[in-house]
Amino acid sequence: MLAGRDSEQAEIEGLLDDARAGSSRSLVIRGEAGIGKSALVEYAATAAAGMRMVRGVGVESEAELAFGALHLLLYPYLDRLDGLPGPQEAALRAAFGQIEAPEANRFLVGAATLTLLAELAAETPTLVLVDDAQWLDRSSSDALLFATRRFHADPVAVVFAVRETASPFATPGIDALRLSGLPRPAATRLLAERVAGLTVPGCERVLDESDGNPLALIELGMARRAAERAGHADPMHEVGPLPVTRRVQESFRAQITELPTATSTLLLIAAADTGAGVDTILSVGAAFGLTAADLEPAEHADLVAMSTDALTFRHPLIRAAAYQQAAHHQRVAVHEAFARVLTAAADADRRTWHLAAATTEPDERVATELEHTARRAQHRGGAMAVSAAYDRAARLSADPEHRARRILMAARAAYDAGRPDRADRLASEATALTTDNGIRADATHIKAQIEYERTSPARDAELALRAAELVVAHDPERAVYILSEAACCGRDAGRRDLLERAVGHFGSLRLPDDSPLRRHVAAQIAWADFLAGRPEAAVGAMAEQLRVARGADVDCLHKIVAAFSGVMLAEDADTAAIMDAALDEARSTGAVLWIPYSLEVLALARLLNGQFLQARTAVAEGVSLALELEMDTEVAVLRAVEVWLAAIAGDTERARALAADIEPLLSQRHPAHAALMTWGLAIADLSAGRFESVVDALDGVCTGPVAHDFPIRAVPDQVEAAIRGGFPERAAAVLPAFERWARAIRNPLGAALLHRCHALIATADDDAEKHYRTALELHEGHGGHYDRARTQLSFGEWLRRRRRRADARVQLVAAMEAFDRVGARDWADRTRVELAALGERPAEQRGDPLKLLTPQEVQVVRLAAAGHSNREIGAQLFLSPRTVGHHLYKAYPKLGVTRRIELAQLEL
Repeated sequence: MLAGRDSEQAEIEGLLDDARAGSSRSLVIRGEAGIGKSALVEYAATAAAGMRMVRGVGVESEAELAFGALHLLLYPYLDRLDGLPGPQEAALRAAFGQIEAPEANRFLVGAATLTLLAELAAETPTLVLVDDAQWLDRSSSDALLFATRRFHADPVAVVFAVRETASPFATPGIDALRLSGLPRPAATRLLAERVAGLTVPGCERVLDESDGNPLALIELGMARRAAERAGHADPMHEVGPLPVTRRVQESFRAQITELPTATSTLLLIAAADTGAGVDTILSVGAAFGLTAADLEPAEHADLVAMSTDALTFRHPLIRAAAYQQAAHHQRVAVHEAFARVLTAAADADRRTWHLAAATTEPDERVATELEHTARRAQHRGGAMAVSAAYDRAARLSADPEHRARRILMAARAAYDAGRPDRADRLASEATALTTDNGIRADATHIKAQIEYERTSPARDAELALRAAELVVAHDPERAVYILSEAACCGRDAGRRDLLERAVGHFGSLRLPDDSPLRRHVAAQIAWADFLAGRPEAAVGAMAEQLRVARGADVDCLHKIVAAFSGVMLAEDADTAAIMDAALDEARSTGAVLWIPYSLEVLALARLLNGQFLQARTAVAEGVSLALELEMDTEVAVLRAVEVWLAAIAGDTERARALAADIEPLLSQRHPAHAALMTWGLAIADLSAGRFESVVDALDGVCTGPVAHDFPIRAVPDQVEAAIRGGFPERAAAVLPAFERWARAIRNPLGAALLHRCHALIATADDDAEKHYRTALELHEGHGGHYDRARTQLSFGEWLRRRRRRADARVQLVAAMEAFDRVGARDWADRTRVELAALGERPAEQRGDPLKLLTPQEVQVVRLAAAGHSNREIGAQLFLSPRTVGHHLYKAYPKLGVTRRIELAQLEL
């Protein structure tokens, strides 16, 4: 297995599996030098066990040799050329110089390549592998691409590996897999495996500098390790590159050292700041008596390219070699020159970094400037830039308390940027440097947040409580923020004991009377009552918290906390609006780690409001980012919403598969979303009429540790299943808590759902109809289409059973249209069954059958109707015979025929 390439390997495995199953796929692996293209090619070769391998490679020295690469690729199969259609055989033989011909027809050569490879694949599934495709001669690449784009129903997989060069290798119509740098965790593992023994700061710099390129990672890592062992490691800085190893230097340094001194000095200046424009580089060069003319030898040697506004190194390692070959005093002089030249306000941050790079001893003046740089970066939304600036400022701090405070700020920014390992390390370092309880509390709080993903929300709550206890007596505002973490995580974990401990501390806080945090504290205290089933005492404070959270001056954590209050109160629209604002803030400030959490609450609010498409959008983004950030708990939490969405869409198989995957983690860590997952699966059973299964499943949801949290909104489903399944006592067991909740929140949606429940259990028809009609009135303008449609369906079923056909039809048609609108497929199907019982049977109209075919299918069908064989059709349309057969197979049922001879009878 290749480090950090799980998804790429899975893509290749899927491509090979499809080929083995008879469906062709092709892929172009693109990337810079050293990024891992050839490693993936070798992986494909290994994974293709049992398949035929047709393998070639582009050779730069043969790039002008017409059909040279194609000849090498197909050489083992030249004895099969006589089996090709005549014109194709002649074209390919002419291309390979086997017969005299004025010129090989390139289209026929491509068609011959297609036919030959398709016939090989018809015998054995085949993998075509071409490495260094950028060096293919043009005629060979044209033929291969022509064939590749026309494989379809053939057991052929094609993989090209292409290094990005100045002359692009275009592959239109073929899927591209663009390799970027390895994800941070994978790069860390690879670095640890290949370059063991680096210090933590050294690892961080190598990881930052390499940008995930495996070659650069290893080369820079080896150089850094050698420097550290020799005691010559450079101080941490942000503008100069890391050293490179001897073997890389040998490939570039020889050229650099042959340049005139003036030229190599200008390269050093350019290497010292990749963000510098040409004017700045030349201004710094002027301080050393240099001019633009001094760059000409480097351009002539193809080390750099210069335009009017940019100087670009041909390879990032040339930059590193140019910087590291210079003596230390030369580098310091260059950084000092940059600091003198960069005087504009817009260049303040880069000037500060150059000062830091030129500073080798603690210097509070430079450290203070770096702190200002960090604050400016925070406003621009660069969380990692903030972390780097605070970290470097700490290293230049003479006072241990200043150092601890700045390291703490670096840890916080690293956490916000989604770098928990770095955040954890820096938080531990800050704790070890100080006895200040405020700093220690904040550092422990950061470590608590990290434990949410590493261990569980319960562990997060425990550490957050420990952190809060350090400051609750003398810094109540800081304690509020930390205790909010503890309360939220205690709630997530279904641990009322942890929540009540947090509430106890909230109650002892001495906040000023005019503190805006008092409303937030009151709401958090109210959570304890609300989640214990006493909503009457809690709703007022929670509603006020929700109102305040709409303000622009509320931080992301408190917005999320308020949003959870909103979900509990069924204020879904307000919750979504608050989360949209929180997401805007998180994105604008670069606080990446807050985004999945915000998307979680947003998806939940959209889901509960029946906005399933919007919920899917939020889940997809959240899962993608959470996977990238290795937030396993959050991935499972978001996928619990996905289970519900799959179930409501009628994809029960996917819902159950997702649930099986996430249930072990959720049941141990996050019972609230475990309950959501169970509720989603129960929805699928309810729509299918499996009432006993629903009652059993929802019993734990409606009576378990999170029964009074947002899963209380599953009670109407439990009531419906219990009544329809003949278990009225089980409906009676859960309805009182729901009624208490619905009356307390004073939300029309809650009242509507309660009236639906009462309608279901009513024994008198007058009472039932009154409850249904009241529910529908309350649904107007409140809640989503889904909840209203559920009430309309239930009412319509009730009316039909009482033979009020016209009234039933009105409700059922409205319900069906709403279910179709929101994508609740099984509920729509159930409604259609009810309409069918009323005699509603919409007629299906059949139009022109050719309109049902794809353009390619129309071509194939018309030629087949004219009497051509699959092989002849393939030769005409540049398709393989197998692909022709596939098109016919798909076209027959659309046309209502079963045999080829019937095509001639159609008007085509």
